[in-house]
Amino acid sequence: MMGSFQERFSSFFNNRWLVFVAAMWIQSCAGVGYLFGSISPVIKSSLNYNQRQVASLGVAKDLGDSVGFLAGSLSEILPLWGALLVGALQNLVGYGWVWLLVTGRSPVLPLWAMCILIFIGNNGETYFNTVALVSCVQNFPKSRGPVVGILKGFAGLSGAILTQIYTMIHSPNHASLIFMVAVGPAMVVIALMFIVRPVGGHRQVRPSDGTSFTFVYSVCLLLAAYLMGVMLLEDLVDLSHTFFIIFTVVLFVLILLPIVIPISLSFFQEPKDPTEEALLPELQKQEAGKSEPDAPEVIFSEVEDEKPKEVDLLPALERQKRIAQLQAKLFQAAAEGAVRVKRRRGPHRGEDFTLMQALIKADFWLIFVSLLLGSGSGLTVIDNLGQMSQSLGYDNTHIFVSMISIWNFLGRIGGGYFSEVIVRDYVYPRPVAMAVAQLIMAIGHVFFAFGWPGTMYIGTLLIGLGYGAHWAIVPAAASELFGLKKFGALYNFLTLANPAGSLVFSGLIASSIYDREAERQAHEHHHHKCEGAVCFFLTSMIMSVFCIIAVVLSMILVHRTKIVYANLYGRSRT
Repeated sequence: MMGSFQERFSSFFNNRWLVFVAAMWIQSCAGVGYLFGSISPVIKSSLNYNQRQVASLGVAKDLGDSVGFLAGSLSEILPLWGALLVGALQNLVGYGWVWLLVTGRSPVLPLWAMCILIFIGNNGETYFNTVALVSCVQNFPKSRGPVVGILKGFAGLSGAILTQIYTMIHSPNHASLIFMVAVGPAMVVIALMFIVRPVGGHRQVRPSDGTSFTFVYSVCLLLAAYLMGVMLLEDLVDLSHTFFIIFTVVLFVLILLPIVIPISLSFFQEPKDPTEEALLPELQKQEAGKSEPDAPEVIFSEVEDEKPKEVDLLPALERQKRIAQLQAKLFQAAAEGAVRVKRRRGPHRGEDFTLMQALIKADFWLIFVSLLLGSGSGLTVIDNLGQMSQSLGYDNTHIFVSMISIWNFLGRIGGGYFSEVIVRDYVYPRPVAMAVAQLIMAIGHVFFAFGWPGTMYIGTLLIGLGYGAHWAIVPAAASELFGLKKFGALYNFLTLANPAGSLVFSGLIASSIYDREAERQAHEHHHHKCEGAVCFFLTSMIMSVFCIIAVVLSMILVHRTKIVYANLYGRSRT
């Protein structure tokens, strides 16, 4: 009995679902940046900063969020737990020091030093993100969409989760929020750092995986609905402190729920029967063969160039036969010296790229620019939601902020799910889902532009969903086109599109148009605030046009990558 228990425990520890659930937990503290809006007033008042100084701290936070080069390269050198440890320490030191300053336990530092501290603290979450995504995409090579969507979704929800915990602690001194942000994530990550790693997940395919994903999805939807309800309640009703405690306990139960999957797989299901074991490996051998470098991939590029288009439309076995014939012909020709085998520089789409190799590919820049236009315009709305809702006459701005974070979450979950249906069932390139998301956003921007009654709600819904979907689709598509080997570095380069877009759109376009309009109104009405839909009309229309351009770029990418997806997913249908 003891022996079998030990076996089961080790199978539990090496279960890819355990890794996935632990990664979800790490991600649910990896959105510390979303709390900046709640932390900055404390810093502002205790250090006597003005709004411009606070804004520069905000820039430092955004940079910390998105400069993941370090995390990407360290996750390739260090073991993954080492990268997580570095991230946890950065989080602890950066925000811990800010807490010491704010509470007067440490001498005051100049503004540039504060910016560095905020940068260091917030940069910690790029490590959490990178390690969670890298290990889970390797463990679930055949379900990249759902996995990326769920993990990025939890990162988006973490702001709401941490806020909820903070309201429960209910401390009158707001500096303790900074303490919680410094210590909480670091503790969680250090507790889980040896679990989150690749465990050879492609050998753990189970018939029950579909059900497991459905279960995780249901928990996610339940979480989102629950947080939405709790936010509205806390907003509209004055509740006693007991309610907050109950709310937070229920929240914890929901977040812990998915652990039942690896527990039931390891302890309550019969270990897989040897006969079953014999049936599964056939499939997996083909899978593994694709990824092992020593597989006979000789002159595959030539075959790609030489084979007639209709070969792709044949059933898989027939297609493999035809390709094998072509390969044999080419071998023979090469041996006779008739065909000079082109040693193609670098890998092909769908193989493993390094960052440098990817940077000279048109596809990579198509993804990057499309992401910049789409998510950059979404981020502009998220950053300016407060002013937008004020200019349209809403007093209670933070309800829109909470709402957009939940729509953002659902967009990530949904983007992962639907893009997976597209590649799985229709063997169509994943970027088409990105085009759909950008189209939704274009419509959302138009709603914001006209500012009719109630459009704020529709606008936040559409922009939140579209913006969130990008972050599920892009990492999955990048891993399909440029391989898993250097995924950490590639993913972290792509995330630079976020601050770049926000800088151009929010920093240059939105704020200057807003200020110009506010100035014009100040001449007429003598108040220094911009009022009416006119404040953001032009900005929103420009954003809408950018989203349409992004749709075109995404569709060009779809056209260019059809063959990659046919090769990647065409086989798994037969």
